[in-house]
Amino acid sequence: MTQESPVLENSGSSPAKLGSFKFDLRKHGGLLALVILLVFNALVTPNFLQPQTLFVNISQVATIAIVAIGMTMVIATGGIDLSVGAVMALAGALAPLIFLSPFGVEYPILGLIAAFTLPLFAAAFCGLFNGVLVSVLNVQPIIATLILFISGRGIAQVLTNGNLQTFSNDAFSYLGTGKILGLPFQGWLTLLLALIAFWFVRRTLFGRYLLAIGGNKRAALLSGVPVRPVTILAYVICSVLAGVAGMIVVAINSASDAARNGNLMELDAIAAAVVGGALLQGGKAPIFGAILGAIIIQLVKYTLLANGVEDEVALIAKAAIIVLAVWLQQARKE
Repeated sequence: MTQESPVLENSGSSPAKLGSFKFDLRKHGGLLALVILLVFNALVTPNFLQPQTLFVNISQVATIAIVAIGMTMVIATGGIDLSVGAVMALAGALAPLIFLSPFGVEYPILGLIAAFTLPLFAAAFCGLFNGVLVSVLNVQPIIATLILFISGRGIAQVLTNGNLQTFSNDAFSYLGTGKILGLPFQGWLTLLLALIAFWFVRRTLFGRYLLAIGGNKRAALLSGVPVRPVTILAYVICSVLAGVAGMIVVAINSASDAARNGNLMELDAIAAAVVGGALLQGGKAPIFGAILGAIIIQLVKYTLLANGVEDEVALIAKAAIIVLAVWLQQARKE
């Protein structure tokens, strides 16, 4: 109250109202962008309101949203993770290899269990690798995660010999093609993961430590916050969620393409997190904001492609969205 009252006192009644409007516009710019995109597509884009279009958009936004949740946690510590796309490719490559292996053919039940678990263990190891580099060895997050950004996809391509790995397993494919109440299973999974992440950030000691590290790492360390374990865990969670997203992509296609799975996902995830309100300097983890950001990123992509705009322009639009979101963050501080 003491910080806000001078602004109101020095502004006069109508400037105060104008200032309040500007503040609300900056604070809720994501919702405004979402409304504009929805209205535009409903009026201009053919078949946008059809159930099949909704199904496709939910399916595609789910992977962005899941990775964005993990990215938001990493950004909350003041870090960044450029390796999420490569982790998606690596985790996605493992499931078909298991199904196609003699073990998977001879023991289908155990093979199915392994196809769900081993990719996540591999993803967790990638997160552990990133977290140790950042937290223990004090490597800059961009450099630390750039290592897997470069090598992770290469490892996936070596494992698959650079070939498309196709398989047939209805139970695993349900992860990407199943429906509950007419909506994609991965949409419900995204909601569940978002609720769990929201609870962890808001209701647990881990969440408090996470925000404390991003707010002031030195002060958190002096206050007894276990900075290293919490930072490592944030990177592990981010990689595991990227692994889940990679498995969803493979399940949708019943095939693994290590060269394309998760390609440029790091851009989408960072954009979604920032648009959703995550501060690049850390200290804030708006989980449902990341979901909103993911929806906006997907709708921008869909809007451009559905109206005949080339995919390269969509990349420029994403970059512009990040710039705008960062500008709005700076504007809130003024």
